[in-house]
This record gives sequence, structure tokens and C-alpha cells, in this order.
Amino acid sequence: MAELKPVYLIHGDDHGAVAERRAGLRALAEGEGGTASVELLEGTSATPAGVAAALAAMTLSIGRRVIIVEGVERWRQADVESELSRVIAQMPPDTTLAMFAREEARAKVPAAVHEAVKRAGGQVVAQMTVKRWELAKWVREQGARVGLSLDNAAATALVAQVGERQQRLLRELEKLALEGDFEQGSTRSVGVADIERRAARSAEWQAFGLADALVAADSREATISYLRLRAQGERLSGLLYLMAGRLREGLAIALRLRAGESVAEIKRGLRMPARAAERLVADVARTEPDRLRAALAALADLELDSRGGAPLLASRTPVAGLGEDTLAQRTIEAIAG
Repeated sequence: MAELKPVYLIHGDDHGAVAERRAGLRALAEGEGGTASVELLEGTSATPAGVAAALAAMTLSIGRRVIIVEGVERWRQADVESELSRVIAQMPPDTTLAMFAREEARAKVPAAVHEAVKRAGGQVVAQMTVKRWELAKWVREQGARVGLSLDNAAATALVAQVGERQQRLLRELEKLALEGDFEQGSTRSVGVADIERRAARSAEWQAFGLADALVAADSREATISYLRLRAQGERLSGLLYLMAGRLREGLAIALRLRAGESVAEIKRGLRMPARAAERLVADVARTEPDRLRAALAALADLELDSRGGAPLLASRTPVAGLGEDTLAQRTIEAIAG
């Protein structure tokens, strides 16, 4: 197995890149004939005290022990200092602790974690999203790595068509590279025409398709759409925003229909293509306002649970410790099933 450091902290607001790092480390640990044991701590067990207990626990496994911890962005500074910092400073031999944090504006890894990792000779990796005005330059740099030469106009066109998600942009660059017929080691020039002809449109429309499937109670389509969007690197927080917005819009339409307002008048007030407006109103007409209210409540619970649950332990739902994709798929089934 490749040499692993005793401790890793992989954090940042580029959630797709954080997930790829996690998958890569796990594959590395499991890829050498099963000589390493991999343990996963998430939910209620992924606390500073829980990690300290796992490091202190005896194990009968042979070879390197790799402990993967999710949700470090929810930790508190005081808990890390009192329960974990000293333990990390005395890491057991043949053990690797890998901590992962999907950060957002109000959820950041405590400074004490950074300090403990550095003192233990570990590695801190920041996976941050590129600023909007820097994306075209970033696309050109990433394109060069896969043998593509994009000018600024082509890079800007790719961002405009695909969206600002870095993982999605990388996938499109890789597709463009695979479609090219050029010798190994050479560089293929890609222009605006190539981008317009081959690149996928922004994932935002696909996200609205997911939201519309929830309104229409189409469980299969909603689940497939969700899984595709997540595979592209879309964040759950962004999808929640779009889903909740569409459901609120659907509830408003349902109440207007109940009040006797005409379909034609409602459609004229919707800011969307005529065909999409017609489909949305038709889907809403086949459901009940109470179902849409319950769906919005379910999304609110999903948002809270995906962030670790309510602040007070007694107020948390029984599923608050599950992974966010499991929580999301359960919620989709509850809304559209």
C-alpha cells in the first residue's frame, strides 16, 4: 500500500471534491489484497469523543487500520480541545485517521482540528470552490491537463452552458477529451462551436425536473433525477433550495385553483416556458394542498437532519445520524411514493 500519513483532514465547500477524496482514500486502503481494515464513523458516533474512543479501542485486525470520520464541520472547538487533541498527538502505530468535512458558510472545521493534525505530522487538504470570475481560467487549466486547449471564449461558453459546479465542468472536459481523435501527448484545440455542439446544458434544468417530479408524485423519476444530479457533483443544499421553491410554487397554485382562479390566468403569471407552466399546473391540479404542505415539512426535516439534526439531542429524529443521500432518498419516497 502507498504510504499513508497518520492523520488527514479533508475539508472545504467543494463537496464533490471532498467526496472524491474520501472515495479515493478508501479505495487505496482496501486495494492491497485486504491488508487494511477500514472503519467508518458517521452520525452520532462521529464526535470528538467517539473518535477518541475508536482510537483507544483494541482491534484484532492485521495490517493498517484506517478510520474514516464524516461530519467534522459540526464539531465544536471546546470538544476537540478537551476530548481529541491529546489523543491525536499520540496516534497508535499502523493507524490512519481521515476526517472529512463538507463545509458551508455556517459550518466550519474548528481551528483545534487543523492544529492537532499539523502537530501530529498529518496533512490538511482544502477543497474549495473556485470564485465565479475565476472559473474560465480554471477551466482552461483543467482542460490542459486532459489534452485540451481552450481559449477564454470557449472556457466562458462551457461555464455558461454547464453551470458553475466544478465537478460537472471536469466531467464535461473529460468527455470532450475522450471524443477527440488525436495522438497521445498532443493537444486538441477546442473552440466555442465545439462547446455549443457537445457540452451538456446547465444542471439547473435537471434539478427543476427533480422538483417537478416531486410535485407530480412520480417517485421513480424523482429518485433517478436525484441520483444523476448527485453523481454530477450537485450539493444537497442547492437541490433542497430548488425543490422547496417549486413545492411552494405548487402550493400557491393549488390554493389559487381552490379559490376558483382560472388555469389560463394562473399560467400567465408563471415565469417559465408555456409548456412547462401547463405541465406544472396540470400536476398541481391532480394533488391536494395538504400533500404539498406535508412535502415542504418533509424537506425542512431533511435539511435539518442532513446537518446533523436539531441542536438538542432529544429533539432529533431517529434518522438524523444517517448519511445525507440516504436521508434524501427516504424523503423523496415519502413525498412522491
